[in-house]
Amino acid sequence: MNWILAAEGAEGGSNVLLPPTYELVIGTIAFFTIFFLLSKFALPNIRKTLEARTEAIEGGIAKAEKLQQEAATTLSQYRQNLAEAKSEAAKIRSSAESERATLINEARNEAQKAAQVVTQQANAQIEVEKTKAVNELRLDVSNLALGLAEKIVGASLSDDAKAKAVIDQFIKDLESVKGK
Repeated sequence: MNWILAAEGAEGGSNVLLPPTYELVIGTIAFFTIFFLLSKFALPNIRKTLEARTEAIEGGIAKAEKLQQEAATTLSQYRQNLAEAKSEAAKIRSSAESERATLINEARNEAQKAAQVVTQQANAQIEVEKTKAVNELRLDVSNLALGLAEKIVGASLSDDAKAKAVIDQFIKDLESVKGK
């Protein structure tokens, strides 16, 4: 404090840079009083508020990290479910393809069997018709041969044994001519 008094006395007047001594004393007392009151009453409340905000922020960060982790887990599970669904869809498609091929083969086999049955029936019918036509033709040829033989021989061939012998001979002659 001597240096303050020395600064005042050296000039012989008041120094504009230094406040008067009583103001320094009152200011210092006021500063420490306000500091004491603030540290006793205001600072604990401020500290509590800051701690509460810090806890809230840390809780929010922890909650955000937890939500992010849950989102990552959900995304992983979604991707796994999607892969399983794609795999199952591929299996279903493959199964449908093999079933389609099996059905086509079965239908083709049934159609071939039905075609064979129809062909066999048609061939049998053709054979029956052919046999019938050959028999009718033989009957017509035998009647013609009998009529012709009666005209040539000039006698009636009413005897069945004679008629049959003449007809058989005529058919053999026709077949031999046809074979040449």
